[in-house]
Amino acid sequence: MAEIQPAPNLTSVNPAMDNERAVTYLDSLLGRTLRVHTSDTRIFVGEFKCTDRDRNIILGLTHEYRYPTAAMVNAEAAVASTTTTNTTMMADPSTQDTVATTSSSSSQSQAVLRVNMTSRFIGLVVLPGEHIVKIEVEG
Repeated sequence: MAEIQPAPNLTSVNPAMDNERAVTYLDSLLGRTLRVHTSDTRIFVGEFKCTDRDRNIILGLTHEYRYPTAAMVNAEAAVASTTTTNTTMMADPSTQDTVATTSSSSSQSQAVLRVNMTSRFIGLVVLPGEHIVKIEVEG
């Protein structure tokens, strides 16, 4: 049985150098706007202040965004289905009359429904590292 050897560049890595590069990278993020996704599908957008060994992150001037609930989507769909009947007035050149045509979204197989995310300003916030799913740097 063949023994698997690690890549040569991995064995010569200096841990102190990696720590130094990590600190430099985190230092470059201070004051930048981060978008942090959490395990409960919320999104926090704020200014990066600090972090710790447990991957907790502190953001300042933070806004929290939540995806709409199923009830909100259903309510918006009900409103959209009652208001999407369109009446269009067109001139018929052969008879010189105006013809009204009515179309409804219920006859279409798919409809696009736009529901806004809810948001609120929360200021300074600590995000536990165990709940962070993804971090994006804006700008």
